[in-house]
This record gives sequence, C-alpha cells and structure tokens, in this order.
Amino acid sequence: MKRRVGGPLPRERPKQEGHIWGSMKRTAFILGSGLLLSVAFWNSVTWHLQKFWGASGYFWQAQWEKLLSTYSGKEWILFFLGTVLIPTMLFWSFNALLLVVDTTGKPHFVSRYRIQDGKNDPVDPTKLRQAVLTVLFNQYIISLPVLGLSYLFLKWRENPCRPELPTFHWFLLELSVFILTEEVMFYYSHRLLHHPMFYKRFHKKHHEWTAPIGVVSLYAHPIEHVVSNLLPAMVGPMVMGSHLPSITVWFSLALITTTISHCGYHLPFLPSPEFHDYHHLKFNQCFGVLGVLDHLHGTDTTFKQTKAYERHVLLLNLTPLSESIPDPPKKTE
Repeated sequence: MKRRVGGPLPRERPKQEGHIWGSMKRTAFILGSGLLLSVAFWNSVTWHLQKFWGASGYFWQAQWEKLLSTYSGKEWILFFLGTVLIPTMLFWSFNALLLVVDTTGKPHFVSRYRIQDGKNDPVDPTKLRQAVLTVLFNQYIISLPVLGLSYLFLKWRENPCRPELPTFHWFLLELSVFILTEEVMFYYSHRLLHHPMFYKRFHKKHHEWTAPIGVVSLYAHPIEHVVSNLLPAMVGPMVMGSHLPSITVWFSLALITTTISHCGYHLPFLPSPEFHDYHHLKFNQCFGVLGVLDHLHGTDTTFKQTKAYERHVLLLNLTPLSESIPDPPKKTE
C-alpha cells in the first residue's frame, strides 16, 4: 500500500490532532495557573499595602490637615515645597553620593560596577562644574516658572491641596497613568530632538556626555529641559488632577529613576541603566524610558544584539555584570 503524497495517512491524523490538542491544553493550564498566581500575589500585596495605608492613613491625614491649617491661604508654598524642595533634596542627596565615586573612584566596591570601563575615572572637574551649574539653572530658573503655571492649571482643574488625601488604590492608578504618559511623551519628544533640525541646536548639549553620570540627567538646553524633562513628568498629574502628595512622590521617583539611568554604574538591586547608557554611547538607539515604544518602533534592534542587552537585567548578586557577561575582545588588525 502506497503512502499518499502531501499528507499523513488517515489513521495518523487523529494522533497528530490529539498531540496538538494536548499541547494546547498543557499550555493553557500553565498560562492560566501563572495568571491566577500572579493575580493572587498582586491582590495579596495590594491588600497588605492597603491595610498598612489604612492603618497609617489617620496619622497622615492628621498631619496633612495640620499643614493645611499652618499654610491656610498660602497653599502655593506647600505646592512648591512638595514639587521643588523635597524632590530636589532627594535628587542632590543621591547624586552627592554618586559624585564622591565619580570624582575619587572610591570606594572601589562601588566603582567596580562602572558600565563604560575607563570613562569618568575620575570625571573631568571642569566639565562637571559646567554640568552642575546648568542643572541648577534648569532646576530653579527654568523649572520654577513652569511649575507655577502648572499650579494655576491644577487649581483650575482640581485643587492639589484639597483636604482629603487620596486612597491607596487611587494612587496606584495615578502612578500607572504617570508612568505610561511619561513613556509616550518622553519617547516622541526625545526622537524629535534627534531630528537634524533640532539636534545640534538643542539636544547636542546633553550628548556631550557619551558616558553619563547621575547629575547630567538634567544637563540639557532649557528648551529640551521643558519639552523632554518637565512636560512628560507633569502632564500625567495635570490630566489626573492629582493631589500634592501624589505629585511629590511621583516627581521624587522620576528624579531618582533618571539619575539611576544616567549614573554610569550597574549597581546591585537597582534598576538597570544599560538601556539609556547605550543611548548615550551610540545616539541612535534606546530613546524611551521603559523600552516599550523602542520595541514597537524597532529603535532597539542594534541594542538587542549586544552584550549590553544581555546585561540589561536587575543585578541580584554582588558580581559586576561586566565580569559575568564581558564584552567580546576587540578585534586587532
């Protein structure tokens, strides 16, 4: 009996279909179980956090009411304390620690995590001084008027200093909106600044640092600072009509995160800075914050072929990834 060309024998077809159906059931079981476990874990985490938030909620609400009473009629002072003073203090406190390593190369147990070996070891003091002055100018001369306008908008939209603090779940929702808004606005504004029409005039200043350090996260032309630093972080709270404490937490997180992205060290237990460090090294890859839009637009394809991409993970031990996943040896002629 000859086998028919172009397909299996009739008795073989049910076996193959049964095998495919079994694989599909196993896949559905694994994915379904994973989804249920993820949902259960997330619900457990949010329940405990909500319980903690609720237990301490009366305390924070009482403190907030005292602040409102102290600054009654002068809520704008509270707004600037929450959007400028607190986030800026955190920014400079974190960067002060990083600058010790940048300028001295010590302690070695931190400097050994440097991404671009031999760069900023130590950092050029003249270049650093210029960067610090530019950052201070952007933070106080440029940011303050823009935040003043945002305060007027928020008061019109919904008073950011209203008496009742937000619930925990509402804050989580706001944070999700803030992060997604920043990803979209930063990615497209950043790509626009790389257009030849704008790059040399506005964005080239930021790319003077091909091996960035933490403080240069805000080292930029004033126009870029407004378009690509301030607006992506501010639009989310403005759209949501957010409460001041939510804005304070978000601005602080945004500044710490961008500092880590620029710091030049892939430190244990902190988010990986490899993605944005590679952008400073190559200029034409990795434009976003999360990498979602880079994946969709294909602006991370070269990055994905590098050792830097393999190192773009959360480091959960004390061995530098430059040692466990070293770059390939340079070719010699």
